[in-house]
Parts: sequence; C-alpha cells; structure tokens
Amino acid sequence: MDLTYSREEEEFRRELRVWLAETLPKLPARPDPADWPGRRAYDLGWQRALHDAGYAGLHWPKDAGGRGATPTQHLIFLEESERAGAPYVGANFVGLLHAGPTVAAEGTPEQRRRWLPPILRGEEVWCQGFSEPDAGSDLAALRTRAVRDGDAYVVSGSKIWTSHAEVADWCELLVRTDPDAPRHQGISWLAMPMDLPGVMVRPLRTLAGPAEFAEVFLDEVRVPVSCRVGEENDGWRVTMVTLSFERGTAFVGEVVACRRVLAELARTAKASGRWDDPVLRRRLGRLAAEFAALWRLTQWNVSEAERLLRGGGSGVPGVGGSVFKLRYSHARQELYDAAAEVLGAADSLDADHEWVAGRLSSLSYTIAAGTSQIQQNIVAERILGLPKGR
Repeated sequence: MDLTYSREEEEFRRELRVWLAETLPKLPARPDPADWPGRRAYDLGWQRALHDAGYAGLHWPKDAGGRGATPTQHLIFLEESERAGAPYVGANFVGLLHAGPTVAAEGTPEQRRRWLPPILRGEEVWCQGFSEPDAGSDLAALRTRAVRDGDAYVVSGSKIWTSHAEVADWCELLVRTDPDAPRHQGISWLAMPMDLPGVMVRPLRTLAGPAEFAEVFLDEVRVPVSCRVGEENDGWRVTMVTLSFERGTAFVGEVVACRRVLAELARTAKASGRWDDPVLRRRLGRLAAEFAALWRLTQWNVSEAERLLRGGGSGVPGVGGSVFKLRYSHARQELYDAAAEVLGAADSLDADHEWVAGRLSSLSYTIAAGTSQIQQNIVAERILGLPKGR
C-alpha cells in the first residue's frame, strides 16, 4: 500500500487548483434548496464546466467519455474540489456515482455509448429505484414485477426513497423477472426512462426540509429489453457492483467536507468561549483523529482498487467500502452532535444554517446505502469469515 503521491499526481493537483481558483468565482449564485429545477440546472451547469475542462469522469474509461485517470487522481480531484468549496455532484449523484460506473463496468458497448456521455456532459439526471416499502435493508425481498412481452418488459410495482426522481430522466431500476426463482436469482437491473406512460412520482418531504426523495409508482410501464444491463435474472450480481460503488467511493468527498466542518467547528468554539472546556477539546480532537483515519482508509481502498486495475481487474471497490461506510456513518453523526453542542452556546442560531441541515441529514446515514447492521454482516462474513446468521 502506497499512500504517497507521485510527481505526476502532484502536478495534476497543481493544475486543478489553478483551474478551480479561476472558475469558481464565475459561478452563478446557488439556487434555493427547495427549487429542484433550479438545483438541477445549477448542478448540470457545473458538470458541463467540468466536462469542457476535461475533469468529468476522470477515472471513467476513455471509451466511456472519461479521462482514464487513476483512482488516485480521482481522489485528488475530490479532495481539492471540496477544499476549494466547489459544487458537489448534486442532483446527478446517482448517475455519476452509481449508475454510470455500473454501466461502465457491466453495460454493452451500445449502452455505454448511449448513457455515459450524456451523464458526463451534464445532460441527463438519474435516480435510483431500488428500495420498496417492504424491501429496504432486505433488498432481495423486492416485489416490483417485470413480465417479458416481446421486446419490452411490462413493469408494475412501487419504489420508495428514490433520490431526485422528480427531476430525473432515467432510473436504475431493480425488478423481479422470475417470481419462482430463489429470490436473489430472479432479479434484473433495468434503465428506465422516467417519461414513459405509467410512471408516477410523488415527492417525499423529510425532516431536513426540501423533498429530495420520492415514491415512484409503476403501472404497466413498458421498458425496452435493450435497457436491461446484464443478463435477465442476473440483476443481483449487477446490483452488488452498484452498491460497491455506492459504499466504496461515493462518500469520499464527504469525508473531506466533514474535516472542513470540524475545523470550522473548532473556530466557532474558540469564538464562543467553549474552547476552554477540556471535555469539548478532547471530543473534537478524537473526531479529528477519526476523520484522519477515515481518509487514510479511503486512500487504502482506492489504492487497492488501483492495484487490482493494474492487474487486469475491474477496479470496482471491494468490501473495504463496507468498513468505511460503517464507521463513517457513526462518525458523521458524532460530528454533528458536537456541532449542536457548540452552536447551542452561540449568540444566534439560524434554523437554515448548513450545520443544522447537516445534523438532520446525518441521522439518515446509518440507514442510507445499506444500514449499519447490513454493513456489520458484510464485514463479519466477507472479511472475518464468520458463518452467516440464521
């Protein structure tokens, strides 16, 4: 494992810093958090700027429209972008972090040419149609049906917690194509256009405020068979590829963001007089060590993916992503608990302050992208070699 950067990687970092310093002051004002059409336009505008500058899909293959950069260069990009205060992937995080990498790894040449360039150019937004009212952590219990009818699947069912469905063009959709097969073997992975007849979206408002999730109802929606990624009934394996990206690299930028929030929190504690409390100082010091360790774990995961890629592998993140996701979820909650303690002593507290929104959203992290209990099972079975629970 090599956690140092090469001369070429440091030159890449320098060039990126120059570009960010020149570009960020020219960006328009960020839209209101509740204005999803405005947020979509803002996020896709930023994505187009990245594309035109050659920074879109850094680690994606060149034949998929990416730059073919190393995972380490991608890590540097995320680190420098967050430190500079650049916009994150926003409304298209599913396309850029989940669906796109899955199609790059599992899609046919035709599918890669159709879906990947528009994601990178900032032209199409994706959402994720995995969870259902009775199939969350136990995802293999999903019941949305897809019946083959000629060159289409007729899909009926419902999904929940579908991120950004109200502004999405496509949905990565899990469906049951063989109800008689063992439940992990009768699932298929489809790319569904969101404007098809029979698709109904109902936004869900969360504790954090703006509705960024939705329920999606599917009433005999005809999805072309050509939109299936992987073989019929092989969707569970394809889904594991998607989830490995979701847990392995999708939170990388957020670790850097949490380290920035922690530094701001220390400055706020000093300004409010709370820094004199030795218990608080120890708490913040432990969190600083926690996020430094998580960053090193991220580097290790990326280094392993890069090593496998050089050896002819896929570069798909491994089970180390579950170790990261498990600890990061709890560390983020602890960070915003500490923020609440410090802000409680501040002279004024704006209910719309980003730290308030951060604390509310942090409550979901032990559930989103696989609950902590699921991550513990993965670590126990696939890393420690313990038998499966009954």
